[in-house]
Amino acid sequence: MELTTIDILMRLVIALLLGGLVGVERTLAGKTAGMRTYALVSMGSSLFALVSLLVSERLIGTVAFNPIVLGPAIISGIGFIGAGLVFHNNTDMRTSGLTSAAGLWVAAGIGMAAGFGLYYLAIISALLTLLIFTILWYVEKGFKKISYSDEKVEKENSERLHE
Repeated sequence: MELTTIDILMRLVIALLLGGLVGVERTLAGKTAGMRTYALVSMGSSLFALVSLLVSERLIGTVAFNPIVLGPAIISGIGFIGAGLVFHNNTDMRTSGLTSAAGLWVAAGIGMAAGFGLYYLAIISALLTLLIFTILWYVEKGFKKISYSDEKVEKENSERLHE
């Protein structure tokens, strides 16, 4: 099947919109990687998938080319971007940026799905990612609140024993 200009445009735009949608949440959460970063990663992955498909169409019968080998290359490239988002603070021993890096990794997958024409997979993945970034944030916050309050009670009890 030969890709038309409309097919190509639709795949790129869907990847851009879905990646940007996920990035909106990150922007609202005040994260470094926001709407533009997510849109670019998703659309870029779609672009690479499309390049792979178009090149394989043109090379049919001349060279053995497998468009599936593109996935690991995209994942490796996104790893470098994601690594730049992860920071470790030696003062308070906290690591930050892991969720944003993981989000970019998923945005790359969303873009690849759109680029290969797997629209439902791209849409469902984007919606699930938004669910993780929003709903699970509240769930995680609740768990942390419970955990921190338990730690605080234990610390106070320990201090009372040592008085």
